[in-house]
Amino acid sequence: MVKPLPAAWFVPHDTNAEMRWEALRDADDGPVVGRHVPVERFFVRNHTGTPLIDPDRWRLRLFGTGLRGAPAPGRAVEFGLDDLRALPSTRLGALIECAGNGRSFFHRRQGHRVPGTPWALGGIGSALWRGVRLAEVLRAAGLTGGAVDVLPTGLDADYVVGGTNYGPVRRPLPIAKALDDALLAYEMNDEPLTPDHGAPVRLVVPGWVGVASIKWVGSIEVADHPLYSPWNTDFYRMFGPGHPPAGGAPLTAQVVKSAFELAEGARLEAGRTHRLHGRAWSGTAPVRLVEVSADGGRSWRPARLDEPARADDWTRWSFDWRPARPGRHELRARATDRGGATQPERAPFNREGYLFGAVVAHPVTVV
Repeated sequence: MVKPLPAAWFVPHDTNAEMRWEALRDADDGPVVGRHVPVERFFVRNHTGTPLIDPDRWRLRLFGTGLRGAPAPGRAVEFGLDDLRALPSTRLGALIECAGNGRSFFHRRQGHRVPGTPWALGGIGSALWRGVRLAEVLRAAGLTGGAVDVLPTGLDADYVVGGTNYGPVRRPLPIAKALDDALLAYEMNDEPLTPDHGAPVRLVVPGWVGVASIKWVGSIEVADHPLYSPWNTDFYRMFGPGHPPAGGAPLTAQVVKSAFELAEGARLEAGRTHRLHGRAWSGTAPVRLVEVSADGGRSWRPARLDEPARADDWTRWSFDWRPARPGRHELRARATDRGGATQPERAPFNREGYLFGAVVAHPVTVV
C-alpha cells in the first residue's frame, strides 16, 4: 500500500488495512462533512499490491459481443480520463464493504474457523464518489439490447495463490445492475482518487459486496452471454453445509450490520452518562431501527437515528448509557432495515466466512 497506516487508525492484514472504528470519533472530514470516512482513514482491500498508474496515459477499453460492431476482430472503444470527465457527472455517497467484513467473528463468537483476512467490522468505508455512470459509458460505446453481462478488469498485478495464477481481479456484473447505479468514479471525497483506492478510475457498485467495485479499471468486456471469472466461480460464493455442492449463487447484496464507534475493551466511568455512537447499514434497504443492549442481550432499547437513513450508505446513531457500578459489560447493537431484515443472534456458517451479519458482543469495562 502507498498511504501511511498509523496504528491509531488501522489494523494491518497483509495486503489489507482495516479501519479502527474508534478512530471515527475524532475524524475530520475536511470539505466533506457527515457520514463519510476521510480518505487517509479509509480501509484498504487489495488482492495483491497497489499499482501506480499514470492518469495521462490511462485508457479504458470496452469491447465484446454486447457492443455494436462486434465481433469484428480487435474492435474496441477507448476512453481517456478527459473523455470521462466530458460526460455528465454524478456524485454518489455510498459504502464499499468487503464480503468478508466481520469474518473473524465466525471463530470468535461462533467457534468456526474460516480462512481469509480476519476482519473484525472495519472492512468497510463510506465516501462521496464522483464520476460517470457506467450506463453512460456503455451507451457511448455502442451498447446493444442483447447485452447480458459486463466484465470490468483491474490493472493490478495477477493474483497468485497456491501455485495458481488467477490473473488480475475481475468479476462479471449483470447488465441490469450495470445500467442501474454503478459508477465509474474518478473522485473520492471531492479529490482525485488516490492509488490505494483505485486511481485513476474505479467502479463503485452500491449495496453489493466490495469485490464488485473493481479498482484501477482498465477494460470492460460487454457480452451477449454470461461471463465468468474466478471471482464469481471459485471465490465469493457460499460453500459448505447448507449450500449446494458446487457453491451458491455469486454474492451480490450485503447484509444488515451495525457497529459501535468505540474500542473493544474501552474503559468507561461508572455513575455518569456516556453517549455511545455507532453506525448501521444494509445492502438492500435503508435502516429503520437500531436497538442497543447494555446487559449482554437480555434487554434492548432503541437508539436515536442521528440522520435520515439511506439505502446505499450507513446511518449514524447514538445511545445514552449510565452504568451504575464498575465491572465488565457486553454492549450489543442490533439493526433492522426497512425491508424487514434484522441482525440475527448467529450468522449462518459458510466455509469462506462471507456476509457475517450477526449481533456482535462489544466488551467494555466500567471503572
